[in-house]
Amino acid sequence: MKAFWRRKPKQTHTAVALGSHPMHPMVVPFPIAFLITALATDLAFLFTADDFWARLSLWLLGAGTFMGVVAGLIGAAELLIIRSIRRRAAAWSHFVVAVMLLSVAFLNWFMRLSDPVAALYPLGMALSFLGLLLVSAAGWLGGKLVFEERVGVKEA
Repeated sequence: MKAFWRRKPKQTHTAVALGSHPMHPMVVPFPIAFLITALATDLAFLFTADDFWARLSLWLLGAGTFMGVVAGLIGAAELLIIRSIRRRAAAWSHFVVAVMLLSVAFLNWFMRLSDPVAALYPLGMALSFLGLLLVSAAGWLGGKLVFEERVGVKEA
């Protein structure tokens, strides 16, 4: 008999899916990639002083914010529709960190709209680093939900 702490938790199915595949994990790689790459392009601007990198950061932050909102709406629907997800502390923590991330990404994008170069240093760079930390935290908590708590997992 397995010890109770080694038992696999009961799986939780998804409510927002394309076929049988959950939509949230299909969408989240986009804001993750865009927001992390925005930090890389900010650093590229600091090292090269080429305005292209500052403009690219603006576009990446805008796309990351937009796709993050799409992923957030899907994730919020899952949270509100499925009672067993609402009962998990990691789900609420993931939600709160993701909302903080979207707020930081939006602010970072919005303040660069008028002049992507002038807004980059120091506040834009600081917000990009904060975004990286929040992406990491949200990803960690999302991974905990999937891999440890079996949310959105369909057993074969």
